[in-house]
Amino acid sequence: AYSSIAHMGWMTAILAYNPTMTLLNLVLYILMTTTTFMLFMYNSSTTTLSLSHSWNKTPLITTSILVIMLSLGGLPPLTGFIPKWMIIQELTKNDSIIMPTLMAITALLNLYFYMRLAYSTSLTMFPSTNNMKIKWQFTNTKQMPCLAPMIIISTLTLPLAPMLSVLN
Repeated sequence: AYSSIAHMGWMTAILAYNPTMTLLNLVLYILMTTTTFMLFMYNSSTTTLSLSHSWNKTPLITTSILVIMLSLGGLPPLTGFIPKWMIIQELTKNDSIIMPTLMAITALLNLYFYMRLAYSTSLTMFPSTNNMKIKWQFTNTKQMPCLAPMIIISTLTLPLAPMLSVLN
């Protein structure tokens, strides 16, 4: 809920100046959030504790969760940084300096929220009595055909940034 409120604040701030950028921010947010929830469903993760178990079961999926979480937080080399950077540029072009500065500072709180989830998911390993790092796996019965394309689109939108900046 906090993430949605924070992203809605970014969209509301730019709506008066550039509605196309608001739509771009919304589409990227929905794309990354949908991918995140699909990854959580694939791991059957419902709590932060169950996220810490995921590294032993599916390390590649857990790494994808880490990258997408950091992207949702708006870390600079990732896809989630693009709309924030473009919104800050647009607000600065319209002679608004205080608003983008405050938004950038409060974005650090949002990044903290995602870092906490990323830390519990990928950077901690749940203690187990098993001597092996990765548990033996049974075949996963969940069918999610859209998961792989969603991960690719969510993480590789950054190279499309020059094309996206032409839209505004």
